[in-house]
Amino acid sequence: MKTKFNITGMSCSACSAHVENAVFNLKGVNDVSVNLLTNSMMVEFDDNILSIQDIIRVVEEAGYGAELTNNRQTTKKEHCLNVQKRSTDSLGKIILSFILLLILMYVSMGHMMGLKLPDFLEHSPFAFAFTQFLLTIPVIYIYREYYITGFKMLFNRSPNMDSLIALGSASGVIYGIFAMYMISYGYYTDNTDIIQSYSHELYFESSAMILTLISIGKYLEKHSKKKTTTAIEKLIKLAPDTARVIRNNSEEIVKTTELAKGDIIIIKSGESIPADGIIISGNCTIDESAITGESMPKEKSIDDHVTTATICKSGYITFRAEYVGEDTTLSKIINLVEEAASKKAPISRLADKISSVFVPIVIFISILTIILWLITGADFTFSLSCAICVLVISCPCALGLATPTAIMVGTGKGAGLGILFKTPEALENMCKASTVVMDKTGTITEGKPSVSDFLICDGADEETAYAYLCACEKKSSHPLGEAIYKKYEQYDNFNAQEYKELDGMGILCSVNSIQILVGNEKMMIKYDIDFSNYIENLNDYYKNGKTVLFLAANNKPYAIIALSDSLKENSKSTIKELKKLGLKTILLTGDNKNAAEYIKEQAGIDSVISEVLPDDKDNHIKKLRSSGEFVIMVGDGINDAPALMRADVGIAIGAGTEIAIDAADVVLMKSDPRDVVNAINLSKATLKNIKQNLFWAFFYNVIGIPLAAGLYYPMFGLKLNPMFGAAAMSISSLFVVTNALRLNYFKPIKKELSVMKKTIKIDGMMCNHCTSRVEGILNEIEGVYATVSLEDKQAEISLSRDISDNELKKIIEQAGYKVISIS
Repeated sequence: MKTKFNITGMSCSACSAHVENAVFNLKGVNDVSVNLLTNSMMVEFDDNILSIQDIIRVVEEAGYGAELTNNRQTTKKEHCLNVQKRSTDSLGKIILSFILLLILMYVSMGHMMGLKLPDFLEHSPFAFAFTQFLLTIPVIYIYREYYITGFKMLFNRSPNMDSLIALGSASGVIYGIFAMYMISYGYYTDNTDIIQSYSHELYFESSAMILTLISIGKYLEKHSKKKTTTAIEKLIKLAPDTARVIRNNSEEIVKTTELAKGDIIIIKSGESIPADGIIISGNCTIDESAITGESMPKEKSIDDHVTTATICKSGYITFRAEYVGEDTTLSKIINLVEEAASKKAPISRLADKISSVFVPIVIFISILTIILWLITGADFTFSLSCAICVLVISCPCALGLATPTAIMVGTGKGAGLGILFKTPEALENMCKASTVVMDKTGTITEGKPSVSDFLICDGADEETAYAYLCACEKKSSHPLGEAIYKKYEQYDNFNAQEYKELDGMGILCSVNSIQILVGNEKMMIKYDIDFSNYIENLNDYYKNGKTVLFLAANNKPYAIIALSDSLKENSKSTIKELKKLGLKTILLTGDNKNAAEYIKEQAGIDSVISEVLPDDKDNHIKKLRSSGEFVIMVGDGINDAPALMRADVGIAIGAGTEIAIDAADVVLMKSDPRDVVNAINLSKATLKNIKQNLFWAFFYNVIGIPLAAGLYYPMFGLKLNPMFGAAAMSISSLFVVTNALRLNYFKPIKKELSVMKKTIKIDGMMCNHCTSRVEGILNEIEGVYATVSLEDKQAEISLSRDISDNELKKIIEQAGYKVISIS
């Protein structure tokens, strides 16, 4: 069982490591991943051994809070609002503490800047110290959570960043109180040296500054972290809150959370689709760009599928809800992105190991710092200042955020481009590829084969051949079989008996007691059926890259069917881009050698492995991997699933089968092969970003901690004030998050610009004013250049972007003219 929890109380990577270890040590837990960025935890466990309450109890015993994550879309929207409210509350605290801090700085350091202090402060050292103490108390109260959480975790022997802040600021306050007593002692003993010395060694302003600066840094960090999840929030907001349904023969407006499978839903122009379903009446133009990234709206009519969060641009439909709530495509995409972001990439393991021991080591270094400085003869004030600075400059947050921020932004950016990474491992590993293996049908080619040639054999009857083909292929789900049946459907007069599909070869059945075989050359060789009399025709078909199927009746040649499938528009440019990245490309197909070689040459692929049986695809991937290649496999069919799972990274392209999508590590929502290149480039950009973050996190602490401890003071006179240490710590985390946000500027490879020309026949244009009006409204459309002829009653238009015929027709008819045809 896999369950997601919201975790509260975590402030740094040491917290997430402690929660993770506490839960992982439970009997029955198979895997656990805690994400500091999203404050969430994904646990895979045996529910026969362990309950959800057991997990929550262990997290609470560790000093944190846990609750089940509710995945309903409305709850997610409410969560976004709650986050905004908490952000506003935090800002209010910061403003109040900053005002108090300014007054405190005026009191403690105003005289250094030539500012006049009230006489009772200027001439009374005790009043001077006590006033600073009074101004510090409200700041401590505002940020009391640092002390409550920090000391609680320290006493639980699992100190975190809050513990460092609490120890550092509390040390300053305690020493300030000690200094006040020493000033009183100076008055009592009439010792002006003691009074003057301790009145200049107060650390109240440092403590208040530490708390305020760190809180400002955390606020900015949270604000930046929120931007890393904007991709998911945008997806959540795509779904409409309400739907118009027909119940009890009348229209009702209901919340989308109340929709049920089978509901009849009404959609009007401009409305968003609230569920996945099938159109039962009407027609419309649907903008699917939010889900697939395709800019061109699609025309939909009865029996077509509609998807949640897509928008009806024009038309009116009613559809039957098939999938609602968590079962919709949108919900699955959101869950996929969230799950990928909540898991940990392999590169983060070193940082996790360091984070788990980081805070105890920092506390040890701080104690060691004060002891060593005292031993070397430094005064207590100097030693304490160095120890406090070590505590507040150390930043486990930067380590903890280095990987998850980049993963979150990377997966979110991918989702926006229609590229869904199911695991962070896939996002990290894609850039290691040396070889890209691609299936042919539906991946490199359109996957919509059509019958191009039909040859009847000697002594055979053409119409009977069509009937035999229909009888065999109407039960087939293979694209070639579907294309043949669609071509000859009108001849569907017979039924097949003893139907059997032979993997990688074809169909064997009986029709009217006659044994019928429909399949490839391998099948004909196996059953010893000789088509050699037609070798010239066959060579011609093969030379032109056509797929050839044979029809035999009672073991005698009956007909030859040739089918063609064109390359996808961007296949050639995709292969070119992959080669630019230094990748080897291989075409892996069950098609015959000649047809495969033809596609290989057309697309510019390096090599081809043809006539592969479905079970053998897996073996070929295995051989490539064993030879040292890092393999990406791209496919879309059921027979690609084993190969997708065997590859280092499996990519399911477009509207592939559910089995292929389940087997893949990456899902491309569009059927555009260029997204393979985009996915690899995004992987490279993300991994580079993670390495930059990790380098900064390690470099900052390696340089910052010795500087704070005063290690460079004897040689270079360099010593850091605790206030600057606190500011540096805040900036460190902010830098990591901001650097990750740069991934939002990742640019996919651009589509090659193509111009489409259309001719629109228009009725109702009577004069030159009419032609000018029509020409004007068409040229106002982005990406359209139009010229209108009154004599020919038509408009000639050139389009540099995809615009549907329905959209053009609607614009012209709204102007008062009638569209006769568009070609």
